[in-house]
Amino acid sequence: MEGSIEARVSHEVDLWLRWLPKWQPGTHRARMRLCRTCFGSPVIAAAGLTTDVPHAVQHSMSMRMKLIIDAAVDDYTDRNLPLLQRELEEAERRDRAQHYHPSEGLGPEAAGLELDPEPEDGHPFLFTLGELAAGSAPDAAGAAGRESAASAPELPLEPPPLSEEEKQAIRAEVRLADEFAQQVGRRVCAELVQHRERITAGVARYVEPQVVALLADLGRELDSPMWPSS
Repeated sequence: MEGSIEARVSHEVDLWLRWLPKWQPGTHRARMRLCRTCFGSPVIAAAGLTTDVPHAVQHSMSMRMKLIIDAAVDDYTDRNLPLLQRELEEAERRDRAQHYHPSEGLGPEAAGLELDPEPEDGHPFLFTLGELAAGSAPDAAGAAGRESAASAPELPLEPPPLSEEEKQAIRAEVRLADEFAQQVGRRVCAELVQHRERITAGVARYVEPQVVALLADLGRELDSPMWPSS
């Protein structure tokens, strides 16, 4: 596992550095809520991205490291935790039966982010991606949405209830999976520290100039002669 984690962290940092030149400051409104993936994340701290780094840049790194941790935990669960693996497979089968998954196929830069923007007073949405995913979009979504819902496969039957012994066994396996995830997470953070220098160099080269230019533009707007004098 040691070499595998090391190699994957290095590879994902390489991909992140290739993506970084494509990043541009967002033009939409600021986030109204803190990102639970990035705020206080030990991954962000290990990468040296805690101070004066835009959230989109942080989030891309967080999600790439999450891919590594999730893959390691999935492999561990498949090999060592049969009851938990069975429950996960059952949940996945039911999830696949849903007719629309707006979060599928997103890159690490967008994965985990909220799909719908914050609503504005007096400007309701016709429908939201969240409603479509839940199958509760209003009729205004159109006939195409209704036909899609009508043709969706039926959900699998609910599995029989678990016995108390099975519940206890699954709880024990969940604890083992959590402990393993924490172990892998610590290893990922330790490896990420080794790449901090080139991560910082990438931010200085591609991100900081854009932030400085954005602040300069803002300053010019605030100092505009069109503003009334005080």
